[in-house]
Amino acid sequence: MNNRRKIIVALGAGTLAAPFASFAQQQRKVWRVGFLHQGNRVETIEGIGAAGVSLREFRHGMRELGYIEEKNLTIELRFGEDNPRLLASLASELVQLKLDAIVAVSPPATSAAQKATTTIPIVFGGIGDPVGGGFVKSLGHPGGNITGVSNMAADVISKHLEMLLDVAPKITRVAVLVNPTNSGGYALLKTVEAVAQKVRVKVLPLEVRTPDEIEKAFSGMARQKAGGLIVARDPFLNRQLRQIAELAAKNRIPAIAGIREYAEAGGLMSYGSSLEVMWRRAATYVGE
Repeated sequence: MNNRRKIIVALGAGTLAAPFASFAQQQRKVWRVGFLHQGNRVETIEGIGAAGVSLREFRHGMRELGYIEEKNLTIELRFGEDNPRLLASLASELVQLKLDAIVAVSPPATSAAQKATTTIPIVFGGIGDPVGGGFVKSLGHPGGNITGVSNMAADVISKHLEMLLDVAPKITRVAVLVNPTNSGGYALLKTVEAVAQKVRVKVLPLEVRTPDEIEKAFSGMARQKAGGLIVARDPFLNRQLRQIAELAAKNRIPAIAGIREYAEAGGLMSYGSSLEVMWRRAATYVGE
């Protein structure tokens, strides 16, 4: 980890630098990194859909930097199974291992790690508003022991609505899928509402926490005559991209998401950063 203190902004993704000591300075050491994931162990380890992207690409990024598991790197994997209490317990468990760094996947995982330690470096990924979430003081000067990669989702949300209107110009109502356990989804929702008001489009927020609730949400879209759908960036929703794409096609609702993997899963279109790129970039904040 290096001493840079700047933010690099790409299409829908930003990275913050932090004053962490460089791994490269002590190549003979076996580095120990915690990997705290909000979601499901099996899906993540087996790389099912978007669920496995974070771990796979983080490992790939570390290998590119010369850090090989069972040689000079140990990754302590912990999975919260979408259980906040378990996530908090696992974060405390990782802190007790006296690791060199903790990688946190999602805002809930970052929050759990933040509450567990103020000294071990924490690198996050997939957070749309790290300042609003209370993880860093500012993008220019993060401060503290937390840095990482932000998808900056709110910055491109106006483009999502614009693209939906290009595809279906007569849209008057747009549904937005959000996970109520992720505060970043509501920040994005406020941005959508502000943009939609200017073009006289009504926003229909739909909260979903489970695959069954996603099914019900599409029934709700039909009842409320939604003409389009925006999928908020969220670890749970990312894992359900194929389900969302299939339901959108079945219900003939044009939909857009903020990560490339949605289009790859069969969705109509996406605009934003790639999970693969984001997690390889996160590795550089651990390994450089």
